[in-house]
Amino acid sequence: MAPVKVADELCTVSLPAALLGERWTLLLLRQAFLGTRRFEDFQSSMDISRSVLTERLGTLVEEGILRREAYKDVRTRYEYRLTEKGLDLYPVLMALRKWGDRWMAPAEGRSFDLHHRSCGGDVGVHVACEECGAELSARDVSVTPLR
Repeated sequence: MAPVKVADELCTVSLPAALLGERWTLLLLRQAFLGTRRFEDFQSSMDISRSVLTERLGTLVEEGILRREAYKDVRTRYEYRLTEKGLDLYPVLMALRKWGDRWMAPAEGRSFDLHHRSCGGDVGVHVACEECGAELSARDVSVTPLR
């Protein structure tokens, strides 16, 4: 069977990878999902330079993944909050975390666990058929190029 060729500029894997594929961007999203909202808190929790943080936050705001929301301290400052588009990235980060837990976890173990607030169960990630609900692996899926 010949490999499927998909143009990178049309691929909905390559486009998000170009946006999110930089380490600091993914870590900013991790922190946002953990509840970090303010510039200083992002900086201190990640040990990231102000210039890199400013650039990455700006990109995420431009792309509509985060929104800036003013709050009053001594002067007006901004919090960064996940938008609906940003919240839709949650399964992506959880899939990366699950893979990392399995294949790249440090010897001392994971740094945190995630639990369902209602029942306390562990958080999982599943890929399923939208028609029948069956859980799928890569071997269960066929690819149909559209162009």
